[in-house]
Amino acid sequence: MDDLIDEYINFLAVEKGASRNTIEAYSRDLIRYAGFFKNRGIQALAGINPADVISYLGQLRKGGLSPNSVNRSLAAIRGFYKYLIRERRTERNPVANIELAKVWMRLPDTLNQEEMNRLLSQPGNRTPTGIRDTAMLEVMYATGTRVSELISLTMNSINWHAGYLVAMGKGGKERVIPVGQSAYDCLYTYVHKSRPVFMKKRTSDILFLSRQGGGFTRQGFWKIVKKYAVTAGFEKKVYPHTFRHSFATHLLEGGADLRSVQIMLGHADISTTQIYTHITRDRLKSIHKKYHPRG
Repeated sequence: MDDLIDEYINFLAVEKGASRNTIEAYSRDLIRYAGFFKNRGIQALAGINPADVISYLGQLRKGGLSPNSVNRSLAAIRGFYKYLIRERRTERNPVANIELAKVWMRLPDTLNQEEMNRLLSQPGNRTPTGIRDTAMLEVMYATGTRVSELISLTMNSINWHAGYLVAMGKGGKERVIPVGQSAYDCLYTYVHKSRPVFMKKRTSDILFLSRQGGGFTRQGFWKIVKKYAVTAGFEKKVYPHTFRHSFATHLLEGGADLRSVQIMLGHADISTTQIYTHITRDRLKSIHKKYHPRG
């Protein structure tokens, strides 16, 4: 890989007439890129896939690089592969579908399973509000739905017999997601015991109702999450999207395949889902280090 990088840098200097600063920056970025994979035993370009590149970009962010610096590094990698393909030095381009990234600029915040259980236990089941809030949090964690999808659910969105819900995602695309027994039980209790209290003798098809008997806003649900994160004693911030990130991470940690998680999350491109493989790999490494006798 080093020879190919030297060849590309020479091309930038001689044929493209790139500035000295550009050449130095690109050279530094590509040497760091090659070094990352050498440390992982990958010497050839053919051994690098999109998930590896996303892992590398995420590592840059964790190392303290600014989003602009990471984007510049990605631009250098893009240019490198574009050159190699044009020169017929490779046929594979693992960065072809990786955009100047919103995904890996900041690794998703997640809760571990113990933390998630503590959060889910906060609302309780002694009041209509507690029953409703428990059901909302459980459904978020069980299905990985976005906030906009959660607050848009209707009574017809739930298939009680089969145990799944139908979420309306981005672009009006529907997807079917299993609910799971715990969320199913909480949802059933809410619909039969708590929801009629919020209905206030009105008619509404919206699944989760506010105290006024209407639907929730994104801000309204965010306040609920924030309240229970405080009562759970978390020092770190917990966002509604934390449930979605935790959903995906815990599935992959449990052995779920990436394609299935992609479908449940509603990601159009699997490279978006691959960010979670970086998180789970880091967790596996920490577990190995902690428990293996030669870790």
